[in-house]
Amino acid sequence: MIDVLVVGAGPTGLTLACELARRGVSFRSIDAAPGPQPGSRGKGVQPRSLEVFENLGIVERVLAHGQLAMPIRSIDPEGNVTLGGAEPEALKNRPDIPYTTSLLTPEWRVEEALRMHLGELGFAVEFGTELVDFEQSEDGVTAVVERAGAKQTLRARWLVGCDGGHSVVRKKSGIAFVGETREEVRMIVADVEVDALERDAWHMWRHGEGLVNLCPLPSTNLFSYQATIAPGQDPALTRANMQAILGRRARRADLRLHEPVWSSLWRANIRIVDRYRERRVFLAGDAAHIHSPAGGQGMNTGIQDAHNLGWKLAAVVKGASPKLLDSYESERRLVALHVLSLSNARLRQVLDDKTMPTRRDASTIQLDVGYRGSTLARDDRDPGAELRAGDRAPDATGLMTIDGERRLFELTRGAGFTLLDFGRTAAKTVSRVDLQACRRVERPTAPGEIADTAGHLARAYGATESTLVLLRPDGYIGLISDAGDVGAIDDYLGALG
Repeated sequence: MIDVLVVGAGPTGLTLACELARRGVSFRSIDAAPGPQPGSRGKGVQPRSLEVFENLGIVERVLAHGQLAMPIRSIDPEGNVTLGGAEPEALKNRPDIPYTTSLLTPEWRVEEALRMHLGELGFAVEFGTELVDFEQSEDGVTAVVERAGAKQTLRARWLVGCDGGHSVVRKKSGIAFVGETREEVRMIVADVEVDALERDAWHMWRHGEGLVNLCPLPSTNLFSYQATIAPGQDPALTRANMQAILGRRARRADLRLHEPVWSSLWRANIRIVDRYRERRVFLAGDAAHIHSPAGGQGMNTGIQDAHNLGWKLAAVVKGASPKLLDSYESERRLVALHVLSLSNARLRQVLDDKTMPTRRDASTIQLDVGYRGSTLARDDRDPGAELRAGDRAPDATGLMTIDGERRLFELTRGAGFTLLDFGRTAAKTVSRVDLQACRRVERPTAPGEIADTAGHLARAYGATESTLVLLRPDGYIGLISDAGDVGAIDDYLGALG
């Protein structure tokens, strides 16, 4: 019996597979498609997801094929140009935030980076392998999969459906997908070469009949084409129709489209599951929530679903209480509800005003995602404190170790729990295999000791000389004790089993 069967190998399933692989969990990753999927699809990677990729060890690979803070050029019907897309001023030069703006890169590039990393960890996706059926028992899931006409039965302790909006796992689990499909709200999306168009910005044209956008896709010679299609307008996915729409709305006769290499007609399907789990079956990514692409949230939310669930599954495999898995739904469903609200508001702006926001701000970059109020969030701070348990763990620069200067995120990469000990405590009395301790000292002389030379770490965490902070494996704060209560750390970790 394997520990986990992961169904679906998009960004969500691949993130989960990488997380399980590096934490020593046995699993299989299957996908019904014959191979990797084409198309730019979700092309925006938000700063919080870049932090996840840094934790996984692939952020440099992802950044190499994208562009941060792609300029946005919006042109109204009178030809007036509005420029946007700049890095938010409030986030510049922040030692607690390593990535301050979204990265533009085709989704297939993200999947490529994750698959390469999975291969480096000794695993591979089993493409062309379809989940046919499954049954649950008290101790596991019996699944039937089919490959090249041959069926195989396998056993897993858990099954995770990362298989998209049409999820077979969700349907066979009997989990309701609540929401609506708006057939009248449609958009042509395609990847296409374009003659005579500069690749220095994302181009958006507003017109009375709707929007048309052309966004250069870094590391390719293609543009992402998007055009809203109102009732009565031609939805044909032909070069001729896309060219005609572009000509009318952009009023640029010189722009010539080549044959699209990938295209799709998007319909507004806005739904969320009524629960993320049915006994030993979990859902993540588009299998659990789908919404408008406005705001660039979908792929990122799925990646973070997987990052949240992965360490919890690994902890339970290694002996933690199975009750830990209950926190997955309670933490992530609230995030998805917020994302649906945000993307719906952005979609209304597109439909009503025939415009798309060009300013990047904190509402979309997901650095404010957190789990205050979770059963895994404990602290002894005043309710009005700026940083509380459940919040995203801030980064910090200028940390001196015996190996040289490091950032906090470098020290926590791939770790289990990390205890930040700001001094004057006996935190070393906490003894856990999955716990690494980083103790603040004046001058580091041993592994685990750090000198906060610029004070960035203490400021980021609002720490006193007795503060203890416990960081979760997914980069969120589990516990803060300004009283320096070592027993609280023991109690917290002990409750996990």
